[in-house]
Amino acid sequence: MFDPVIAPSGTLLGLLQRGRGDGTLHALTAPRAEALAALNHCVLRDPRHDWQVENRSLYYARLYLDLNGELDAIEAHLFDTEDVLDTDESRTGLSLAVLGHLASYGRQDALGLLRRYAAHGSNWAWALDELALRDDDAGLRALAVPVLARFPADPEGEAELAAAVRDAFEPRPWRLWAEDARESIATRVRAAQETGCFDRWQRQMRPTGPRPGWSVRAVFEWAQQGMERGAALHVPAARCLVAVAGPEDRPEIVQAARNGIDGARCTALRYLADSNDPDALDLVEAAVVDGTTVVVEAAVDAFERMRSVAAVDRARRWAQRPDALGAAAGRMLACRGGVQDRDLVLGALREAVRGEGPDAPTLWTLVDGTGRLGIACAAPVLRHIYRETASSHLRGRAARALAATDPSFAAGFAVECLWDCEETTRELAARHAETGDTRVVERLRRLAADPAEEAEVQTAVRSRFGPDAALG
Repeated sequence: MFDPVIAPSGTLLGLLQRGRGDGTLHALTAPRAEALAALNHCVLRDPRHDWQVENRSLYYARLYLDLNGELDAIEAHLFDTEDVLDTDESRTGLSLAVLGHLASYGRQDALGLLRRYAAHGSNWAWALDELALRDDDAGLRALAVPVLARFPADPEGEAELAAAVRDAFEPRPWRLWAEDARESIATRVRAAQETGCFDRWQRQMRPTGPRPGWSVRAVFEWAQQGMERGAALHVPAARCLVAVAGPEDRPEIVQAARNGIDGARCTALRYLADSNDPDALDLVEAAVVDGTTVVVEAAVDAFERMRSVAAVDRARRWAQRPDALGAAAGRMLACRGGVQDRDLVLGALREAVRGEGPDAPTLWTLVDGTGRLGIACAAPVLRHIYRETASSHLRGRAARALAATDPSFAAGFAVECLWDCEETTRELAARHAETGDTRVVERLRRLAADPAEEAEVQTAVRSRFGPDAALG
């Protein structure tokens, strides 16, 4: 899947793509046709950079409800001929998840589309998982025949069926079908369940990797073999060294960390850093200077995991470096530094935004650290990140940092956060948003009554309705 093109943050489409609360608020005041066009664009062209962790489906489903939006565009997208050519689940996953939420709100048209797609669509397993949570037993039983028809009644087809049953996210449909009154269906599904259980047992009985009695050299060789086939094994290999290595092996490990081949060097650096070896910091610095890209990444990662006072002191020395180690030093101070490190963390935050933009991966840690250290003068930068980032998770972190640093947060961004796509951001807003704005009280009450809302959000809302709450 290609990276999505995100519209400017000041446009309705850009707000909806980011999942910002202001997206919903602007859509509800925009011409309905314009709002629905922007909403459909988002749902049919997933705007998330990481669709596996960022939330949008409930956010978009609620907006379809508020706009009384038709599902014609979603239907055309799901049953387009491209569905046969592009079977990547990221093409249709967001649409199916939105339909799932709409079905839970009682939209029968959404439920019907999910049933049709489960019977005929390429990403049928996702649709079946959505139905497993919302459909009744009769609706699920009706899908047994078309779903099983996808798997030929030959050894290859039965193996594919067993894998589908084994890997199903929601087992409810398969359990129903295993008890189906139609013997041909029940027998086939039960056999697939048994095969899947046997396959899992076989994998557990055939472990790969280090064995008792391995030497330090054998662990290094295993890590290098993984690297040569594209599998980064230096982290588990370092854990193996904890069990394998003794004091007499330290010279060999230090030597590997200094100039070993990549697999051994990465493993040794990780092991020495995790062990707080007295030479670890110097070896990390040397690796960043003369190591390959993979060694530099492993060295920086190993350094960031260190918890010692010496590592924090070294981070203060390295924070001004214009390289990966300097950036890592800024993140370490954000996580483990003290109030005396505020200027260094603020400098790292500003430099990251200036050099890499509002979606830089390093910002996640720096934003958290800014809030932890209470760096009040960072509020303008945090507001910029909040507005511009395409990551709803990073925006949520910026909101938390603003709650700790910006006195205007409760009356400003906290209000729109009540409509945010991320439940953790809505929870934060439920605890902080000032109720002088009439929209806040109305929204809190709606969240409290919404069965689709997360329990943590509703707990936060109830805390505002308690005996000491200042709600009207």
